[in-house]
Amino acid sequence: MNLRPLGSTGLHVSAVAFGAGPVSGLLTGMAEETQRAVIARAVEQGVNWFDTAATYSDGNSELGLGRALATLRKEIRTDQPLHVATKVRVRLTNETDLRPLVVESLRGSLQRLGMPRVTLLQIHNSITRNREDQPTSITPEDVLGPRGLLAGMEDLRAAGLVQHFGLTGIGDADALRTVMQSRQFATIQAPYHWLNSSAWQQMPAGAADPDYGGFLRDAHQLGMGLFAIRVYAAGALCGAEPSAHTLKTPFFPLPLYQRDQARAARLVEQVGSLTELRELALRYVLSQPQIAAAIVGFGAVPHVEEAARVAALAPLTAAELLRLEELRTVCLAS
Repeated sequence: MNLRPLGSTGLHVSAVAFGAGPVSGLLTGMAEETQRAVIARAVEQGVNWFDTAATYSDGNSELGLGRALATLRKEIRTDQPLHVATKVRVRLTNETDLRPLVVESLRGSLQRLGMPRVTLLQIHNSITRNREDQPTSITPEDVLGPRGLLAGMEDLRAAGLVQHFGLTGIGDADALRTVMQSRQFATIQAPYHWLNSSAWQQMPAGAADPDYGGFLRDAHQLGMGLFAIRVYAAGALCGAEPSAHTLKTPFFPLPLYQRDQARAARLVEQVGSLTELRELALRYVLSQPQIAAAIVGFGAVPHVEEAARVAALAPLTAAELLRLEELRTVCLAS
């Protein structure tokens, strides 16, 4: 697995990272043997970055990941360090001091993970101009203020519990830019896939649903490390039916998935097979050199092996990328 620089952190991460979120269901379920087998195969293939969150299945993702990694550290010899990133999502109340919420969240995460520290702690809330403009969204002041999330994160770093800070790139592009311009955050992860690359580039009017406003370019210019999430549009680009999470999440609602599912079906008609669609979807993301890693949710060992195979392929050429974007434009307009 090729390693790529993670912005200005000095770290190098595997081109494909392990997503421990709820869409695949692997680490939000209780199948310990399967969890261990899939994670072991990922490590064998060179995956060195694992992305989880306190809110994934009420902490079950962190529990499962920590349990599997503890076992694998005894069984697998690797020259590469294994990095874990987790997230904090605060639920706002009348409290004006948000620092204790951050500290409490990470301490709980570390206990579930069975680890003394994590490489990266990310803000999981959307960031918008006003509180609750989007589900659980907070403002730049909630992040950057003297009693905000960043101050709590700094306390944790001073205690040696976290190395770097990151953002989840959903919300208002301008509000995200305000927080990024503080230069206090080393990374950002954002939805980026063949059907919607608007977090990086401008797309034809009406084509991007939602339109993320190109903020990843600003992040790259600031030296931040970029992670792509929803690489397969939550499974739509794999031909999958909506996951249990997709049926209930307020962040990427079911109607969006159904639109992406219909668009993906039209792309299959153009590229010839679902297998080809899956391969092109991952190659599309990995061919963007500014992306440090594509975070992929794995549900079984063959999923890991397929992603590793695709990651070893040469990047798509400029002409091939242009062809994919032309196909996308046709499918989105249908």
